[in-house]
Amino acid sequence: MSQRGPTFYAWLSVATSIVTITLKFLAYYYTGSVGLLSDAVEAFVNIAAALVALGVLTYSAAKPDREHNFGHEKAEYFSSGIEGALIFVAAGAIVWTAIPRLFVPQPIEQVGVGVALSVLAALANLACARLMLGAARVHRSITLEADAKHLLTDVWTTAGVIVGVVLVQATGWLRLDPLIAIAVALQIVWTGWSLMTRSFQGLMDRAIPDEDRAAIVEILETLHDRGCDYHALRTRVAGAKSFVDVHILVPGGMSVQEGHDLVEQLENDIQAKLPHVEVLTHLEPLEDPKSWDDPGKPLAGS
Repeated sequence: MSQRGPTFYAWLSVATSIVTITLKFLAYYYTGSVGLLSDAVEAFVNIAAALVALGVLTYSAAKPDREHNFGHEKAEYFSSGIEGALIFVAAGAIVWTAIPRLFVPQPIEQVGVGVALSVLAALANLACARLMLGAARVHRSITLEADAKHLLTDVWTTAGVIVGVVLVQATGWLRLDPLIAIAVALQIVWTGWSLMTRSFQGLMDRAIPDEDRAAIVEILETLHDRGCDYHALRTRVAGAKSFVDVHILVPGGMSVQEGHDLVEQLENDIQAKLPHVEVLTHLEPLEDPKSWDDPGKPLAGS
């Protein structure tokens, strides 16, 4: 899996979305179920999100340049934000379609065909989502993760709609069909809100995960065995990359070469354990009280 780039999985998502949107609209065509129509409308969001993800992943893969010295990975947060916004639009369209059916219920036809087509669509989304989640972990991509989680949400949505359509057929209560559609809309709104919230947090330079920070602190703590120290440990996540900034305090009598070798070894040790992390160190004399000044007041490292 790791041999394939993130854009491969974005293309896979686009292809899967085309297949599922075809299956879902056929299911609606044969049954006339507004519940199945709501599921098909959400499939439009899937393909739009997949296309946005493809564009963002292509852009974020570009190397650092004069205007973007730290790379373009942060663009991935725009993808999850746009996907969240598209979900809100889909939810509105679903409710708009379902409300008239509450007042003028309509029977559902050819339920067996519609359910079979919907099951095929759900299985396609499930297979694609599982592959994308694995790729998201390998490539540390919030874009792939967001798209995969959206597809998984779509699987559960389809399952709920299928159960509802079967119940409508069994009970004859036709208003259950639009009620299910509205429930789908509310459920996907929650997904959209979650994606937009995570996108906002990423754009606000959120700190790295606690487990990554703990691994870095474990390496920095070895400085105490060498008569050195550290402070002002700051971290941030930018898409697939993470950035670490830390001040290293060494005895004032240490030579420039020795200090350089020390911080070089620390940076190598951190990157060996966390390859996605870029480390920036600042060397300071241990005995100078000014070395401990830290106007930013980050979380203390020692």
